[in-house]
Amino acid sequence: MADEESDAARTRSDVPVDMIPAPVVKYDVQDDEPVVAGTNDAFDRTFGHVQAGTPVCEWLDDATAATDSAVETVRSSLADGAEVDIELDLERGDGESRGRTVGRVRTFDGDAKRYVLLTGIGSPVNAANETDRIASVISHDLRNPLDVANAHLQAARETGEKEHFDEVRQSHDRIQRIIQDVLTLARGESALDTVTGVDVEAVATDAWATVDTRGASLAVDGDLPTVEADPDRLQRLFENLFRNSVEHGAGARTDDAAQPSQSTDSSGRGVGVRVGRVDGGFFVADDGPGVPPADRTRVFDPGYSGNGTTGGTGLGLTIVEEIADAHDWTVSLTSGERGGARFEFRPRPEADADGHETRTDGS
Repeated sequence: MADEESDAARTRSDVPVDMIPAPVVKYDVQDDEPVVAGTNDAFDRTFGHVQAGTPVCEWLDDATAATDSAVETVRSSLADGAEVDIELDLERGDGESRGRTVGRVRTFDGDAKRYVLLTGIGSPVNAANETDRIASVISHDLRNPLDVANAHLQAARETGEKEHFDEVRQSHDRIQRIIQDVLTLARGESALDTVTGVDVEAVATDAWATVDTRGASLAVDGDLPTVEADPDRLQRLFENLFRNSVEHGAGARTDDAAQPSQSTDSSGRGVGVRVGRVDGGFFVADDGPGVPPADRTRVFDPGYSGNGTTGGTGLGLTIVEEIADAHDWTVSLTSGERGGARFEFRPRPEADADGHETRTDGS
């Protein structure tokens, strides 16, 4: 048991704090008063910057609705070097967009320094688990090109045709880009690598070729716009949406309706996916089982896996939302024309001088 505990402590201490996607505060104790010594990128993005040297209790008073007794409990525990594990009402935002959220505040030690980790209720509560979440994101997104590479490798063995090896190489290139991109997201860095005018139709078609579609079909409208976007991130957005449609379509099939390699609905037909134009942006829709209205605000939460439940990795749509946010797009979920799910992406509205929202496309 002692060995297991020491292994866990070693894992936490080996985690670079800037790699943790949850907010972290580094603190020191000066004259028996715990003070902020630094913060990671996720903290600054969530709560705004806090000056080094600020007393922790002062930050808690400003950023939480905690009672005086709760703040004192945290302050005295940090000053004494004791562990803290408490739920507080936190205020998110950088001064432009603020909102309340209940969070869990917990201490941990890393690289000979003391830290406070802030997570949502039910979220991972230690640095080791945050690293596990990063690994889950990577493994989730890598399944797309790995499935395609394995299929073409098997075909290459059977036929010896060169084009299959070319597809394997392209999948490996895609894997490398995904790893780099997901690590960027995990570090909390929202800057896009390359933003240029991107042909949505071309990117959607390329993304479809990287997904194991299992007999599903894609229709792409011919009047899709050119958008300012990072091409790699946009392709990952489409890949995750396509895979979501395929997997949910496969989940709706009956045992007699499809072979294991196909994605069909209960009628036995292939699930149809469509990419089309919407005012100022684009949409991705399918004719699968759809998402119940009560769950449409939850589908982007980490761990959501459909049917009103959570489980598995459930990170595909979380990444979709992160990519949309990085491009300053809104994403909404409605029903498609033939049922199913329809994800719509539009430029985020901007506020004019009077505080009224105006669309970036001029509408």
